[in-house]
Parts: sequence; C-alpha cells; structure tokens
Amino acid sequence: MKAQTLSQPMTPPGAIRAIWLTALATALIIAQAISANARPESFADLAQEVSPAVVNITTSTVVAQGTGPSPIVPEGSPFEDFFRDFQDRNNGEGNRPRRTSALGSGFVISEDGYIVTNNHVIETADEIIIEFFSGRELEAEVIGTDPKTDIALLKVDADEPLPFVSFADSDTARVGDWVIAMGNPLGQGFSVSAGIVSARNRELSGTYDDYIQTDAAINRGNSGGPLFNLDGQVVGVNTAILSPNGGSIGIGFSMASNVVTRVVDQLQEFGETRRGWLGVRIQDVTDDVAEAMGLEEVAGALVTDVPEGPAGEAGMKAGDVIMQFDGYEVEDTRGLVRRVGNTAVGKTVRVVVFREGKTQTLRVTLGRREAAEGVVPAAQPGETEAPSEAEILGLTLSQLDDELRSQLELDDNANGLVVSDIDNLSEAYEKGMRAGDVITEAGQQKLSSISDLEARIDDAREAGRKSILLLVRRAGEPRFVALSLDAPEDEPQ
Repeated sequence: MKAQTLSQPMTPPGAIRAIWLTALATALIIAQAISANARPESFADLAQEVSPAVVNITTSTVVAQGTGPSPIVPEGSPFEDFFRDFQDRNNGEGNRPRRTSALGSGFVISEDGYIVTNNHVIETADEIIIEFFSGRELEAEVIGTDPKTDIALLKVDADEPLPFVSFADSDTARVGDWVIAMGNPLGQGFSVSAGIVSARNRELSGTYDDYIQTDAAINRGNSGGPLFNLDGQVVGVNTAILSPNGGSIGIGFSMASNVVTRVVDQLQEFGETRRGWLGVRIQDVTDDVAEAMGLEEVAGALVTDVPEGPAGEAGMKAGDVIMQFDGYEVEDTRGLVRRVGNTAVGKTVRVVVFREGKTQTLRVTLGRREAAEGVVPAAQPGETEAPSEAEILGLTLSQLDDELRSQLELDDNANGLVVSDIDNLSEAYEKGMRAGDVITEAGQQKLSSISDLEARIDDAREAGRKSILLLVRRAGEPRFVALSLDAPEDEPQ
C-alpha cells in the first residue's frame, strides 16, 4: 500500500492571483461598509423620530420701565437738554412696568408632561409657554430648578400622552461620536444641526460641571435643548457656547446626561436638590505638597479646614489627605466634590485618609450640602505667647497679639504667625503669599510662636524633607502652601 503524504498540493500562480483579488475586493467592501456606518448618509429619519419630543420655550417677565440702560450724554453736550426733556416726559407717565420675552428650548422626558430645560431660560419668568412640534401651545409650571448645573424641570398638563425621549449614559459617549442638536436657535423655530463630540468632561465655572463639547451648531435660543446620539437618546443638554461674537463658532457645551438625570430625579421627587455634604474644605495635592507630606503619588484631596459637621464628628483633621471615598479612589478635589454630591444624604461611607505617614479609615455619615453652605470655618484655638518677629523663608513674621487680631479682624482666640512683609523675589511670593496672611500650622502642627515654626523646620530637615507644608489663612479662607527648605548655613550646599 502506498503511503499518503500530509503536504498540500502546490497552488497554481493564477489561482493565487484570483485569491488575492478576491481578498482585496472583500476588504474594500468592508471598508465601505465601515465608512457608511461611521458617516450616515442622512439624519432625516432620526430627526423625524425625535422632533415631536423637542419643544420651543417662550418666557415673559414684567420689568420696571426704568430698569433698562440709559443713554450716556457728555456733560455740556448740545444734546444734554434734549435727552433730559425726553426722560422727564417718560418719567411723567408713571414709570409704568413693561413685559419682555425670551426664547429657549427643551424636551419632554415623560408622557405625562415633564420637560427639561436650562435654569437660565426660565429663572426670571412670570409666564412660560411651551410650543410643540405640532404647533400646539401649553402653559408650564416650574417643578424645581438647580442653578449649580443650570437645569430646570417643568410640567405641562396635557389631555393625552405626549411624545418623549429618554436619556443615554453619557459616560459611553466617545470623542468623535456623531451627535445632533435640536432647538430654537435665534427664535427661528425647530432646527437641527449635526456634529461630533469634540471633547469630554469639560469644566466651565460650576462645582458640578461635566460638559460635553461639540461642534454641532448651537446658538442663542438653543439653551435647554437636547443633544442626541444616533440612537435618538439624549446625551446632553445644550447650555453654553464659546464665542467672541455671540454666534456659533463650533465650540458648544452640553451638560452631560448623567449629571442631568440625577438632578431631574431629585427635582421630580423633592422639588429641590439634595446633595451629600462631607463638611471639609479641600485643595489639590501638588508635587511639592506630596513631597512635603511623604506621599508616594500626587493624588487625593488635601483637607485645609474641618468646620463643625460630618467629617469633624468622624474625626477628620486639617492636613489629612483624602485618598478614597466610599470605595472610589480620589484623584483630585473636583472628582471628590462630584462624588460626594452624588452620594445620598444620610449615607454612612468609608473615607480613607493619609495622616502622619500612614492611612486611616473613617466612617462619615453625610449631611446635606444645601442646608450647610453657610457654615463658618472653625476658629483655631491655642495659647498666646509674648510677641516676637523674625525673617524666615523670605517672610517677615510676627506673632499674633491683640492689636494684630483687631487689625486683621480675627477672633480673640486666633493664633499663628502674621506675614508682615514678604520678599517679592521669594518662593512664597511666587506661590501667592502676601502681607496680612496668617500661618496657623507648619508640618501639620499648630503654631503659637516663632520658635514653633523654627522647630517644625528643623524637624522637616532632620526627616530629609525638601519642603515644609504651611497652612495659610487669608480673610478666613485656608489653603496649604509648600515652601522649599534651604540647607542650614553650616551644612555644605
């Protein structure tokens, strides 16, 4: 019997060429399919699907006749008497109030008539009229507002279920994804524009900002309107534009839907927001602060003050670095503030802090931020010693006494060292310290005298530190500043 070989028969050259051409054609077809999927030929079907849930909003407000700007006429101008007579005639009419109107956008989120828009669209309105895509108009009432995220929730009463849209998970939106914006730009009525997600996690000015940047055209009147993904879900609420002339230049901002849904849920349930409150003042950890404290990584939130509240009751102290909150790593202050605000009021959470070279876990029961925003920072207790003055690290320092406390409007029991003068070429000046600042801690220990500061500096040098951490207060506001330590004069440079 003849043995069989396992080798493959040789393929003729013509067959190889045919296989290669087939593979090339297949690759071209796949590439075309991917291209077609990435760039829709039209947004018409999507626009037709979601348009019935998008609304135009018209607001009206009664204002006093004299609240508008007056013409500025130079003194001695030949027109001065003319404008004075004109104003006198208008004032003679009793300065009667007048009604002004404004335009915005919004979208329906439930069949029973709940509508989302921007707070700035309706915040001064006496009357709010909702115009639907069909042309129908209904008057709306305000359920609740949140100025911090610029979100408002409205409600209309309709005699039949209304078309509505749902929210997407904005965390799944990627830079480069297609989006479409809908609304009432410049009062032109229902309008659609398309673009992409240009950037994520943009911050403008608010504590809870999480904006999606888009190049889809957004103009005045688009405020409060939806930003849709290609599934017809709302990924953001169009809120602001960056523009030198008031028109779209391709830099628009939409509040991310994951922020909006939390706010809307609370407004719908309570008529107001209820954010978690930890009860600390914090700042970011910088490279020099991390070195001064012996941190291995530049991360976390440095606690600058602990007024009376949840954190203080749990044993947190100024100088602690919050490393973890409720099981999440803390990268910076912004992330911590948002994480705390999104946590339920009354929940007890585990907070891991870095203190004196090691970590410690605290259990904190969160309060409510809205009820605690007027809390005054705790005063710093301490004993008073005889006044003295010294020049250290480019700072001319004086110990607090009754006269200085009075000049600086400080509490009678306030202690520390006052910066009476500062070298303009010093590191302290470059880092923002100024005359009048009060240093209350050094190396995370309280100061009552010049000798206390000198001892803390010696301790830092002996520990091999290249910098020392100072707790500085200005007008009651605390912050940490890390200053580099020069080697003592009797040591080699």
